[in-house]
Amino acid sequence: MSTNEVFSELGQRLAQKPATALSSAQGVYQFSLTGDDAAEYNIAVTSEGATVHQGKADNAGVTITMTADNFKDLAAGKLNPMSAFMGGKLTVTGDMSMALKLQTLIS
Repeated sequence: MSTNEVFSELGQRLAQKPATALSSAQGVYQFSLTGDDAAEYNIAVTSEGATVHQGKADNAGVTITMTADNFKDLAAGKLNPMSAFMGGKLTVTGDMSMALKLQTLIS
């Protein structure tokens, strides 16, 4: 599955979640994916829900950098965000409290 397909599927899952389920994760999450199938995506979470956008956001509250393969594992539930961070597979710049809500966002 390509990075684009993973974000498309993630966008569909997020669209099905009620806005109240995402209310604690509001903000803009930037994903900078490296390696094979590298890409830039962002997820904007508002009081109305979440939307996925390709490209770099100007107003990201947190930037998560990792390989595209590790992101695919993360999105598939095969890689825990905290374990990935502690293991050096994921780096975070910006608002760490937003990064801690990553599991809520992508599960």
